[in-house]
Amino acid sequence: MNIELPDKLYYSIGEVAKAFNVNASLIRFWEKEFEIIQPKKNKKGNRLFTPKDIESFKTIYYLVKVKGHTLEGAKQSLTKKPSKLEEIDVVTRLENIKQELLNLKMSFDEIEDKDERK
Repeated sequence: MNIELPDKLYYSIGEVAKAFNVNASLIRFWEKEFEIIQPKKNKKGNRLFTPKDIESFKTIYYLVKVKGHTLEGAKQSLTKKPSKLEEIDVVTRLENIKQELLNLKMSFDEIEDKDERK
């Protein structure tokens, strides 16, 4: 799961939805279902998600969309020992590293192909 968001203090619901490739309605739904997600709201009532909220979304996304947990199962996993959540974080980081390595390999392959054509 490779979530790309710029480093910011706050993210709009649209940015979060786009990064996770889901509808904004799912973001709002998960916000209501999972108390670990607590966005700030501006004067207009727009949700502003923090990097901590994004990390929570990553964990929930992994549990629900990747591992196939029900919402109740995901909630139970979130209340388990930190070691289980750390395992999820490690898996996410390894997936990101794998994607970076694949991108590098593709770049090297393209350079090699150009050299062979000369």
